[in-house]
Amino acid sequence: MNEKENGLAGTGCEILVPLNDRKPLAEIERSIIKRYRKHIWSKFIKAIKEYELIEDGDRIAVAISGGKDSLLMAKLFQELHRNGNQNFELEFIAMDPGYHPDIKELLIENCEYLNIPVHIYEANVFEVADRIAKDYPCYMCARMRRGALYGKAQELGCNKLALGHHFNDVIETTLLNLLCSGNFKTMLPKLKSQNYEGIELIRPLYYIEEVYIQRFIQNSGIWPLNCACMVAAKKIGNKRYEIKDLIEELKKNFKNVDMSIFRAAQNVNMDCILGWEKEGEKYSFLDFYDER
Repeated sequence: MNEKENGLAGTGCEILVPLNDRKPLAEIERSIIKRYRKHIWSKFIKAIKEYELIEDGDRIAVAISGGKDSLLMAKLFQELHRNGNQNFELEFIAMDPGYHPDIKELLIENCEYLNIPVHIYEANVFEVADRIAKDYPCYMCARMRRGALYGKAQELGCNKLALGHHFNDVIETTLLNLLCSGNFKTMLPKLKSQNYEGIELIRPLYYIEEVYIQRFIQNSGIWPLNCACMVAAKKIGNKRYEIKDLIEELKKNFKNVDMSIFRAAQNVNMDCILGWEKEGEKYSFLDFYDER
């Protein structure tokens, strides 16, 4: 087997890339609408239709981190565009936040093999996030990366930015807010940027479960990037991973608990909560108690 070893010893990012194990591109693309039609393609289309994520004339910046989720999302958009839905335009963008050179090379190789015409630009996010938020740089890094993506999308004349958050990201975020932040807040399928006028964020993988993304990538023989962060590799602990493990434990005793968490955000009973916040204003049930 012809393998390429990336020399990342000590960073937590050692990987072996079996370059000859990748499936032919045509087979990878065909599997999206054949083998994974039920669990990936149909749910991608469902999210787009139900949440009206794409409209005529849209110019969508598809953000590619190099991870499994964004690579699949790019191929889904290409498939949608290729199959007669050409009422929108696509720009594939990838930010280099300070990758190790071999990590960046893997990103480029994967995009070239998958025929994703990606535009890569540099941003010194990793180093800055580590400097200003040493104890827990992940949150700051995520915010900075989001801002950089918004800026690039705006620069390219796009009105939408697509991110690869999936079903599991949604329920993990909901539980993370509940257990660690003391609020009930979820990850929305779309929202308008407050800082970048005319840009809307969309999440077309909203209904797709992570396990099927993993199966698609593994079956394709593609080796995606993980976090690839030289900073996070040196830090201890990540609450999101703890929440992911917690949900797996809950599944053992509570059937479909992940779907119940997801649906909770669709079924909020405003008559039975103590308080809520809307457009920056906080309200208490007492404000409306005498009206009942």
